[in-house]
Amino acid sequence: MATVGLSTTLFERGQICGGCFELRCVDDLRWCHQGTSIIVTATNFCPPNYGLEGDGGGGHCNPPNKHFVLPIDAFEKIAFWKASNMNVHYRRIKCVREGGVRFIIDGSGYFISVLISNVAGAGDVLAVKIKGSRTGWLPMGRNWGQTWHVSADLKNQPLSFEVTTSDGVTVTSYNVAPKNWSFGQSFVGKQFQS
Repeated sequence: MATVGLSTTLFERGQICGGCFELRCVDDLRWCHQGTSIIVTATNFCPPNYGLEGDGGGGHCNPPNKHFVLPIDAFEKIAFWKASNMNVHYRRIKCVREGGVRFIIDGSGYFISVLISNVAGAGDVLAVKIKGSRTGWLPMGRNWGQTWHVSADLKNQPLSFEVTTSDGVTVTSYNVAPKNWSFGQSFVGKQFQS
């Protein structure tokens, strides 16, 4: 599955990161591969360039355009590479993932940052809570995309996570990180149904 960058209008200030889309090239029999589609995961931001016109002038990521920036190998599955920019039909779909939700813990001292990835179902995360063995559930704030943070002393405690996706489904993973966890480590928790 390919990753894709989204224009401002689609990116939703990073909340959409992890969401999955099906794309199909349309309206051009000369350049589109008819009857084919690709599945992509939103992971990147395509920043606007207000110095360029949005209609055919290179400012494809300028609001209000809905634009997907695809890697060439993914683009070539739905259109010939010489086509450059093509109109696509897209739809949001459930994400199918293997393995559990991944938590990469980073930070320093009392600042904990957690990158959450490999989320099935809706794919994008709406809310996260973290819990140490000596604390209650602490809500985390969105830093950017699917990186969440909290300021708390959670050292030397096993960590649990409560993750809620944009469709309102919540999965709780208890004791994902052991008592001796350290910054820079990655852990795997329960998975959402796809």
